[in-house]
Amino acid sequence: MSRAMPHTLTHPVLVGDVQIGGGASIPLQSMTSTDTHDAEKTLEQIRVLSVAGAQLIRVALPRASALCAFRKICENSPVPIIADVHFDYKLAIEAAKQGASALRINPGNIGSFKNVDAVIEAAQTAQIPIRIGVNEGSLAPKIEKNEHLSRTDKLVASACQFVEYFERLRFRDVVVSAKTHDVSSTLDVNRRLAQELPHVPLHIGVTEAGTLLPGTIKNVAALSPLLQEGIGDTIRISLTADPLEEVRVGKMLLHVLGLKNGGVEIVSCPTCGRTKIDLVRYAQEVENALADSPKDITVAVMGCVVNGPGEARHADIGIAGGDGCAALFEKGEIIKTIPEDEIVPELLRAIQRDF
Repeated sequence: MSRAMPHTLTHPVLVGDVQIGGGASIPLQSMTSTDTHDAEKTLEQIRVLSVAGAQLIRVALPRASALCAFRKICENSPVPIIADVHFDYKLAIEAAKQGASALRINPGNIGSFKNVDAVIEAAQTAQIPIRIGVNEGSLAPKIEKNEHLSRTDKLVASACQFVEYFERLRFRDVVVSAKTHDVSSTLDVNRRLAQELPHVPLHIGVTEAGTLLPGTIKNVAALSPLLQEGIGDTIRISLTADPLEEVRVGKMLLHVLGLKNGGVEIVSCPTCGRTKIDLVRYAQEVENALADSPKDITVAVMGCVVNGPGEARHADIGIAGGDGCAALFEKGEIIKTIPEDEIVPELLRAIQRDF
């Protein structure tokens, strides 16, 4: 039985001023790809991701030499920063002291539970939450060795064991993720976690999803059913690509599922023999120009009058191609005819003026 929508069964966890779970809207996450030692370059990327729609950003903390830069990043970031720490529990403790808004650790690779205890104590002192991140490469040792358990069983059992351990220490400000690289396992694991841990907010995503096109397909195939079932309190679209693409895909996914207001939705028709304008190029230009716009509108870029104001009547504004020209329409009503070399500029001007 999946949890009810909207995500009201999970308890709220605050990462800075961003709420995860407890009925809040679903925050979109990404991760910087810059060298954390370079604070200015990292902050520049964070600002770009924030403008595009990322509400939480994870920053890798690979070694102690990056702590000074990490502090500067936390102090100057426009969004809360989550410290991503593996293996070295002391780095997680220092990240909490240097201003992280949350910690991301995998208890399966952080060492002994004595080390985990020290991280929990640091998070309690700093009053920040911890994301328990479990994946196939770092499960709880005893569970990993159990040959009678399936991959899904191991991921779920590890996540549940760690949550229970944290709760025994009276630390409840946790978010859980259990990630795998394929669609079916992602669905199975998160549906199980929604049953086993209905009170704990879930961070969902597909790890090692691949490059832009296949990675997008994998993420959308896995996350769409979960989100429609009310499973998932925050998401990251992991891609082997510019992190900006992660944010754009994630924002679009939440928008088309009706889970996020704001952001332009582009609708465009497939090309056919009736098309007399360079529809593919114009649609791409419009998409690029409006990729990071906060406007909550639907824009249609249609190839001909057959697919123009009629089929796209639901769009707020759009164009329908003619022979060397296009009709500009709003709410299904034709406003004017535009010469082909002015199609995109005139459409963008009209969006800026009327919306």
